Amino acid sequence: MKQTWRWFGPKDLVSIDAVAQAGAEGIVTALHHVSTGQVWTPEAIAQRQAEVAVMTDGQPSGLNWDVVESLPVSEDIKKQRGDWRAHIEAWKQSLVHLAEADIDVICYNFMPVLDWTRTDLTYRRPNGATCMRFDLFDFAAFDLHILARPGAADDYDEATRAEASRRFAALDDGARRQLAGNVVFGLPGAAEHFTLDDVRQHLAEYGNITEERLRANFADFLEEVVPLAESLGLRLCCHPDDPPFPLLGLPRIMSTEAQYARMMNAVDSPANGITLCSGSLGARPDNDLAGMMQRLGHRVHFLHLRNVTRETDAIRGSFYEAEHLGGDTDMVALLAAVLDEEARRRAEGRADWSIPFRPDHGQDILDDLGRRAQPGYPSIGRLKGLAELRGAIAALSHPRLRASESRA
Repeated sequence: MKQTWRWFGPKDLVSIDAVAQAGAEGIVTALHHVSTGQVWTPEAIAQRQAEVAVMTDGQPSGLNWDVVESLPVSEDIKKQRGDWRAHIEAWKQSLVHLAEADIDVICYNFMPVLDWTRTDLTYRRPNGATCMRFDLFDFAAFDLHILARPGAADDYDEATRAEASRRFAALDDGARRQLAGNVVFGLPGAAEHFTLDDVRQHLAEYGNITEERLRANFADFLEEVVPLAESLGLRLCCHPDDPPFPLLGLPRIMSTEAQYARMMNAVDSPANGITLCSGSLGARPDNDLAGMMQRLGHRVHFLHLRNVTRETDAIRGSFYEAEHLGGDTDMVALLAAVLDEEARRRAEGRADWSIPFRPDHGQDILDDLGRRAQPGYPSIGRLKGLAELRGAIAALSHPRLRASESRA
């Protein structure tokens, strides 16, 4: 398992120096300054590779750009509106340029409108750490009373509507602006940031797009890009919905094992793969992460390892970002399944037997609390998570443990 680290470029408050000192072996990044739908040029890719390769004093970092996260899929592509065909051609040309730069793992998502949704970016834990949280009642307060989405009341039961109204009434103007800003924050480091009017416009344009229509649009996209990716030796890996349940009346098509299997079968190619995010998928109680790795692992090209604590057993409910070995996902069982998959790949002679992972998100602790880095991407919190994951991997990989398993 190759240990990687997400970096948002030169403006990231967590430096390449810090990444190297954390012991990461590779970098996950993107050209966040390039607008969605535009081509990633060879020059821009080479510039980012050069930035990854050196520390602040000019010495070699020993790091390479190993994984793209993300090559964004435009809303026009998802909706098949406007310039969607030109955007697909730009996406394909970007794949060509990435292959020429020897970057062969490309993470992306097909989530409508918002790449991820949280209601609190600094939820305080009892020990003073902070983390990101999704609170269903706060989200309903946003949906019903701030966004004022038509038909929103039909998506919530009476008790949820009543609690959402109570919470909204208790917020002053500043708190209401903060809640709205948290919900529409989107992808950290992205070139575009949505306003409430932007969200309303996109929702209106999705009004006639059902889950079946969005899935068909996704299949059309895959039929365009996967054959090219396979010919270039690239591995595309779709990130799951975050959270993995419907919000804002929008369809969700990458939230469960069955949906992933359907995506894989739509264009059956080794280049059409999965970013298995244990945090996103783990927010649903019916997702079995270790089992998904066992059953779908041959097409898992990238791993996001993080944990969440669910505050309800409902499919759609509140949750917060837990410590990497805490929360409701059995991380050790998941890691064991990943190591088993890597062993199978080695036995098959697969060149991609080592699956890159990154410690996804992390709680803000110690000096993180004053650094104000990208929400969910602290320096020390991710260092702690990486150390915990590294320790569990070392234990599971130890020859004595493997020998005892063989005897059993």
